[in-house]
Amino acid sequence: MGILSNLTDEIKNAMRAKDSLRLEALRAIKSGILLSQTAVSGTKELNDDESIRLLQRLVKQRKESAAIYREQDRADLAEPEEAQAKVITEFLPAQLSEKEVEKIISEIITKTKADNLKDMGRVMGMASGQLAGRAEGKLIASLVKQKLDI
Repeated sequence: MGILSNLTDEIKNAMRAKDSLRLEALRAIKSGILLSQTAVSGTKELNDDESIRLLQRLVKQRKESAAIYREQDRADLAEPEEAQAKVITEFLPAQLSEKEVEKIISEIITKTKADNLKDMGRVMGMASGQLAGRAEGKLIASLVKQKLDI
């Protein structure tokens, strides 16, 4: 749980600062951790990969909710969701730029000798493993599809 090791301290700091938005996001992370731990076995510690997947899922949920609220012209509900997504993102590893992701995908395509969309699954598997936590799956998929759809 290296990525989330200072979560308790962050929660305490948010309480002291009376930052309710940050506190709510941090508590959502803690809740997700506890649910993940108890779902598998009693008190299994999450490793870094599991923690990253959990955080990515939480960010994705917040962004999707915010998008729905924006479609319904409910900025008052969308803004807290976006702010929580931003707080949760602080715990994720630094995201790669689109150019960096594109370069890595090109290398994978060259290495696997993929040349059409039939090879997309193989390329996606390698790319997802190599870019885990450092790029969104949606971006990876669109770049792979773009590169293979020549």
